Amino acid sequence: MGMGMFAAALLLFPPLAPGGPATDEDRNGIALTAEDGMEDIVRKAARVRPSRRQAAWQELEFYAFVHFGVNTFTDREWGDGKESPRIFNPTRFDAAQWAAAFKAAGMRMVILTCKHHDGFCLWPSKHTEHSVSNSPWKGGKGDVVREVADACRAAGLKFGVYLSPWDRHERTYGDSPAYNEHFRNQLTELLTGYGEIACVWFDGACGEGPNGKRQVYDWPSYYQLIRKLQPKATIHVRGPDVRWCGNEAGRTRKSEWSVLPLPEPPARHAWTDKRGRDLGSRARLRGAKYLVWYPAEVNTSIRPGWFYHAAEDDRVKPLDHLLKIYYGSVGGNATFLLNVPPDRRGLIHENDVRRLAEMGKVLRASFARDLANGSAATASAQRGTDGKHSPGMAVDGKKSTYWSTDDGVSAATLTLDLGEERTFNCIMLQEAIRVGQRIEEFAVEAHVGGSWRKLTTGTVVGYKRLVRFKETSARQVRVRVLASRVCPTLRTVALYLVPRTP
Repeated sequence: MGMGMFAAALLLFPPLAPGGPATDEDRNGIALTAEDGMEDIVRKAARVRPSRRQAAWQELEFYAFVHFGVNTFTDREWGDGKESPRIFNPTRFDAAQWAAAFKAAGMRMVILTCKHHDGFCLWPSKHTEHSVSNSPWKGGKGDVVREVADACRAAGLKFGVYLSPWDRHERTYGDSPAYNEHFRNQLTELLTGYGEIACVWFDGACGEGPNGKRQVYDWPSYYQLIRKLQPKATIHVRGPDVRWCGNEAGRTRKSEWSVLPLPEPPARHAWTDKRGRDLGSRARLRGAKYLVWYPAEVNTSIRPGWFYHAAEDDRVKPLDHLLKIYYGSVGGNATFLLNVPPDRRGLIHENDVRRLAEMGKVLRASFARDLANGSAATASAQRGTDGKHSPGMAVDGKKSTYWSTDDGVSAATLTLDLGEERTFNCIMLQEAIRVGQRIEEFAVEAHVGGSWRKLTTGTVVGYKRLVRFKETSARQVRVRVLASRVCPTLRTVALYLVPRTP
């Protein structure tokens, strides 16, 4: 769907009462009017919902980025397009080994850099000679994209592609109409030759071509092509579905809102990363023309560099550091995209494999048992009398059910009786984002020694909020929603005893 059509999809949603997702795939925004006061804006913000593709993407949570190509063999981060394809020869290339390593870490998707800024294509593109076809690898008959896509599907992983818009090898780059056609041709090859593509990842890298002119990318035509050929694919970073968190260090915001204000209609908006410490608070919503669901992706590399460098074999990020990013991203209403670069053999290095396995083991142990599941739940308020949004819906382990309050009730308390004293040090909260993001502030308390003791506080919840705190033993726990844009929802309240890392 192109950007003009996207703008036309920004229609008002049905009444505020919780309900199912919008039927239109791209119905994930709402227009504001000059007559809207602050309370009107806040209520409209609470009614913005993710598209089906955005909601499905958020559930992937943790996935891999793979930077691989001629830079792997030149020991550089950025190539200049002058590299000979003859240097690309990963003699032990094994995409199944990659997939196994990512699966062990708990990842659910792999995004492959099919072409980086140097222009070298990891598939036999018909639109350039600068590809694996002219490499010695497999006698020029190999296709990295094909093998990785097949290995991902065999392992139950989604597959996505990164295609650099900047191409330092292509002679038409800088001749904007000609290069845009070239880019669409290559994009078409990737979107039609490798089965279902879960995402297309773009950055905004741009430079001058051989003619000395700066390339002007035709982003709307790229988006339209993706929507036509792979309608379920999310478009990341330089696109309308998923935004960059704003840094490559894995740092996250205290409050990560999925609903963001736009200063202009989406048809004219530059879909790119959004920086700043505050993107979606009430103060930020004032003066907007549109509100859209535009959630965050956090990316970093397991090593200092994005491509493989032998000198970095002993500089793989520590487990505790990676877990901290995980809790801040997946546990902070974002997703975690971790780059893991294969080496010159075409394998994920042993040190990286070991760290990924360690991480997966800890994550599985941490969330193996929800100590709150099936507990007796009561609340200070609930929506209606039919039981469809009763307190027990927050602890039944189902994705489709949730607790909520009646309209006009924006602060409420949900109390759990675990049936016996249990020990825990982590809570997971999830809103029913298919009806919007609403909670602005919450507190978690445990009944210890005859009184309620505060364990933690937080701001937004969104798709998922994970908060660790001091190990506590209690039979009763309560979540106090202190502020919500409209009636709050909680689809999940879960408690875990997270083990200490080695």
